[in-house]
Amino acid sequence: MVKRVAIIGAGVSGLTSIKCCLDEGLEPTCFERSDDIGGLWRFTEDVEDGRPSLYKSMFSNTCKEMSAFTDFPYPEDFPVFLSNSQVLEYLRMYAKHFGLLKHIQFKTTVISIRKCPDFSATGQWAIVTESHGNQESAVFDAVMVCIGYLSDPSLPLESFPGIETFQGKYFHSRYYKHPDVFEGKRVLVIGMGNSGVDIAVEACRVAKKVMISTGQGAWVISRVFDNGYPWDMVFLTRFMNVIRNSLPGPITTWLVAHRTSQWFDHANYGLIPKDRDVIREPVLNDDLPGCIITGKISVKPSLKEIKENSVVFQNSPTEEPVDVIVFATGYKFSFPFLEESVVKVEKKQASLYKYIFPPHLEKPTLAIIGLIKPFGAVMPVVEIQARWVTRVFKGLCQLPPVSTMMEEINETKKNKIRWFGLSYDEILKTDCLVYIDELASLMGTKPNVLALLFKDPILAKNIFFGPCTAYQYRLTGPGKWDGARNAILTQWDRTVKPTRTRVVEEPPNFCFNLLKLIGLFALFAAIFLAFK
Repeated sequence: MVKRVAIIGAGVSGLTSIKCCLDEGLEPTCFERSDDIGGLWRFTEDVEDGRPSLYKSMFSNTCKEMSAFTDFPYPEDFPVFLSNSQVLEYLRMYAKHFGLLKHIQFKTTVISIRKCPDFSATGQWAIVTESHGNQESAVFDAVMVCIGYLSDPSLPLESFPGIETFQGKYFHSRYYKHPDVFEGKRVLVIGMGNSGVDIAVEACRVAKKVMISTGQGAWVISRVFDNGYPWDMVFLTRFMNVIRNSLPGPITTWLVAHRTSQWFDHANYGLIPKDRDVIREPVLNDDLPGCIITGKISVKPSLKEIKENSVVFQNSPTEEPVDVIVFATGYKFSFPFLEESVVKVEKKQASLYKYIFPPHLEKPTLAIIGLIKPFGAVMPVVEIQARWVTRVFKGLCQLPPVSTMMEEINETKKNKIRWFGLSYDEILKTDCLVYIDELASLMGTKPNVLALLFKDPILAKNIFFGPCTAYQYRLTGPGKWDGARNAILTQWDRTVKPTRTRVVEEPPNFCFNLLKLIGLFALFAAIFLAFK
């Protein structure tokens, strides 16, 4: 029977895994190689081996309500989108509130995780750790690996002819901290992800010239969406998800393209994605269009060649002088302390059931938490993973037969274009609402909107038409939280409070009240169609 659980890493995934173990009566021990919690969200001036690195100015791309854990809302006075220091403060509050720190061993590196000789009977693991130069070995009943995938930079220099002749400076975006490195320089950022665009926007304030090189392009959206509300609270609702996943794929992608281009025409800015049949991770940046239209940033195609002090782009004979190249080319992931027979990484993917469990183990006592790229906030996703995993460890939830798990894994690996809804360009990317609902259904914590409609119609309306915040998964079933209903009904209050710093009187809005009444009738029709 599982009792002692080893947790590797004390970032977002590790902290919520500790809590979920405690909730289920398990005994967690977390090994953290650094001297503090926070993982990605803890800024340091130096880049530390084996842990994520961020730049000083990084802000969250998902708002506080959508990023909160299921039973721990952010303070109402926190801003809607948060700096890395504010997210870290929230994590410290979470750890203190639930008493997590006493279960963490800091400055302890995991060297190896191996099956015990009697694994087929016990499911136990032998773990070797190192702290202050001393190695120790201990046996645990189960393991939760929470190291993420943002520690090992992907820097494919062989794909950039001439890089060996370049006399300027180049580095991976992982090593970027402050914009002063670009003072007066001509800068090229290779890659069109969130980090690459953030760095380019910061660089253009001090650099002589800034270019972004992208072969694929990207949709760019603002954190500020309809009526000034956070993008994810408007976009990620059950109602909108039903619509998106009920329409043919081409129509859904066209609607996404149309909506993003309402802000600005991506084609005119050289940003429109090359392959519009699949969804890449959108770039969340409020400043990029302004930087492009004012000439501070120019968007270029893929690189053809790098020379001593310049570069040549595809389909362009002109050389562009460059002093600094930033490779925002993403990350690889690996599990160096695990044997390949347990988890094998190939082509930036691993064979894991529900992105979590190796399917071939005789006992399901090892889980990978957080190896997923949800279209939305990460915190609720990794928490629901950890809640399900701990119940699997206890035998309260069962995994299907190996053949069933492998069939689903192989189907996921094909990453085929879907007939309905959105398709994604990477296997690890997924619709966070659909994914969380899947795991919640396995635990019995998915809210039943149809039943709530008759029992609590106001709550049902907020759940179906409002933002799909994580509090919904504490309304019922194991781990039910008495504060969940109130957290849902007050989520908009916590959202607008930080921005309403000047009180204004608003006249009564008859049309708005009429629309609310019509919306109540629409609720019945929409839910009927959704569950028909």
